[in-house]
Amino acid sequence: MITQKQKTIAIYVLPLALLSIPLLGNLFSKEVNWSASDFLIAGILLFATTFFINLVRSKIKKQSQKVMICIFIMLALVLIWLELAVGIFGSPFAGS
Repeated sequence: MITQKQKTIAIYVLPLALLSIPLLGNLFSKEVNWSASDFLIAGILLFATTFFINLVRSKIKKQSQKVMICIFIMLALVLIWLELAVGIFGSPFAGS
């Protein structure tokens, strides 16, 4: 049986696994060109998302509320990531 500590560790390993994909692309391809600040921003976004989802998992009791709040957190991550990548809203911090 998986303990709560093992679940928490697994949750926090996921952002590292996701960040390793562009890192490998940076190392082995000329088409992926992430700078250190790109990795820093992506790491902050992914680990903040992970932290908030883990917080919701531990503090909210009702399963339906957990799911809705986690969907909202993931939607916020996607929208911020898209804005930084291509500037879908045209804000001053857009990446385009």
